[in-house]
Amino acid sequence: MSSINETIKEKTNSISQIRYGCSIGALYTAAAIPGVVPITHCGPGCADKQYLALAFYNGFQGGGYSGGAVPPSVNVSENEVVFGGEDRLRELIESSLKIIDADLFVVLTGCVPDLVGDDVGSVVGEFQDRGVNIVYAETGGFRGNNFTGHELVVKSIIDQYVGNYDGEKEQHSVNVWSLLPFQNTFWRGDLEEIKRVLEGIGLKVNILFGSESEGVSEWKSIPKAQFNLVLSPWLGLETAKHLEKKYNQPFLHIPVVPIGAKETTRFLHEVSDFAGLDKEKVEAFIKKEEKRYYYYLEHFADFYAEWWWGLPAKFAVVGDSAYNLAVTKFLITQLGLIPGKQIITENTPEEYQEAIRNEYKHISDKVSTDVEFIEDGYLILESLRNTDFGHKPPVLFATTWERDVAKELNASIVEIGFPASYEVVLSRSYVGYRGALNLLDKIYTTAISTSA
Repeated sequence: MSSINETIKEKTNSISQIRYGCSIGALYTAAAIPGVVPITHCGPGCADKQYLALAFYNGFQGGGYSGGAVPPSVNVSENEVVFGGEDRLRELIESSLKIIDADLFVVLTGCVPDLVGDDVGSVVGEFQDRGVNIVYAETGGFRGNNFTGHELVVKSIIDQYVGNYDGEKEQHSVNVWSLLPFQNTFWRGDLEEIKRVLEGIGLKVNILFGSESEGVSEWKSIPKAQFNLVLSPWLGLETAKHLEKKYNQPFLHIPVVPIGAKETTRFLHEVSDFAGLDKEKVEAFIKKEEKRYYYYLEHFADFYAEWWWGLPAKFAVVGDSAYNLAVTKFLITQLGLIPGKQIITENTPEEYQEAIRNEYKHISDKVSTDVEFIEDGYLILESLRNTDFGHKPPVLFATTWERDVAKELNASIVEIGFPASYEVVLSRSYVGYRGALNLLDKIYTTAISTSA
């Protein structure tokens, strides 16, 4: 399937039903940090399109303090294309300093300034020399998608704002690099749950993004952490490697974002062992969380065992690798469902694909499955249509793009990723102990509603 995907891109130079933003979409990486305001040096409409895609028609998350209509933009015109946009950017930064209250500004570039060669670093450097808290990242769309842009923005903040550090490390403290803000529809609630369970076992947690982050002061404390935790199949690994080199910080890579008691408990044990935490405190927290989780699961079991009209036995997952792997493992190991199709959509770098495939091959002790890496919406729909889901309708964990094929298959659909325009998401989480209960609610409410 990968070769077919590559052939279509070679012939058309395009893909249908896009499932990510372009590199400048990382303005929402900046906007996800409390007190940070992005400034976009790009053409008119670029930033607005990223808002509509990532923050509006994706759970209707909203722009908040520094997203949506807030980010200042150069709105590059023909004049800047011909004569360069450095003067216009300089004016925009000056104006932004006067009217916008921010702890840190992040300048992101679009395709045109990067192509014409604007020296954005020099312009931003003038303000840095004046003591202004401002950094820049070259995020023209041809550099990659918003996953690429995310790593670029993070590295820029670390190198240009956080700076050098050779002091002591604070034991039992961690920087968490996990889900991509706004791209992942449920990132806010998920990061809250990740921070909650890590604090529960005795760690001081720099969650870095969202409501539980302390903003730039937390970013300033990144070099002091005992270690970095990369909680995703691949996103954040480049950042962790950079921090290892820059601050001599070790990192722990756990590719599966935990959903449910079994996986969350395993996750906490692995982190605890790496950090050298108090085992009694860790076990006490786990025991309390599992007691609550299995209380609800015990009562759910009546429905699961007795629902007369039948529940889905097979499933498909279409979406970003982090949620795809996490949801697939949860459904197989904790609900006993049968994998029908797994499709990863974010253009995962090739150097990480084999390791991800291996995770699916060893998804549980008794089950092995495959995964496909497909970006094109047409190919995804054809792959789902050609999958044998057996005699019972499956459940699709997918996106808004799959709603029509779900009708063709008479399937239930649970939107778990970009774009999710039939979900309104405030603080909902699907990870950890508590998030898994939310996911169970969603799955089976959807299933019985579809069968009615």
